[in-house]
Amino acid sequence: MKSDASFSLAFLKRNPHNATVLFPMSTPLPDPEMPMKPCLTFLMFILIFPLQAQEHRHRLGGGVNYWVALDDLESNIDDDGFSYFLSYQSRPDLIGWDVALEFLPDRFGEDAVAPQFHFILGRGIYAAAGAGWMHRDGSFADDPFFSLRAGLNFQVLPGLFLDIFGNYRFNEEADLKDSDTKIDTDTVFLGAALRISL
Repeated sequence: MKSDASFSLAFLKRNPHNATVLFPMSTPLPDPEMPMKPCLTFLMFILIFPLQAQEHRHRLGGGVNYWVALDDLESNIDDDGFSYFLSYQSRPDLIGWDVALEFLPDRFGEDAVAPQFHFILGRGIYAAAGAGWMHRDGSFADDPFFSLRAGLNFQVLPGLFLDIFGNYRFNEEADLKDSDTKIDTDTVFLGAALRISL
């Protein structure tokens, strides 16, 4: 076997262009980097996308939330529903902020409006923390509510961004009109928004 191997090497040295003669049916070796290619593509998306999005620092848009109260409420009060909001964001870098005005029709039996503000940390994948104040029946609540948010924000078209997020809101209170019932419950929101770059 040694002599055959020596002959083959010697033949290849003398005839480099005829290497395929020795192995006419040779199978190409698998690319060791092949399993890494999907991972590298994903990493490139995560790293490059924020650089593109960084150019669009100011964004204006709106969206919709689906909310669910975590505590059990009276049978005649809905414990879930939809809300709608307008939003302005400033995202100059990893740290940004968001101000929004949320409309909550038939929220625990009454229409409400909630101005709110969040600090944002992150670009594509982000977390946010903030506070707001519920306004219903002609007056603001005694105390603000606080919220924590986590989401995924990405560019779907040049200058158009889709934001999908979950929001946990706590310390929400409501004194229902014509009732002695006072609601104090945490609420979970699942929302989505479209924003355009200014």
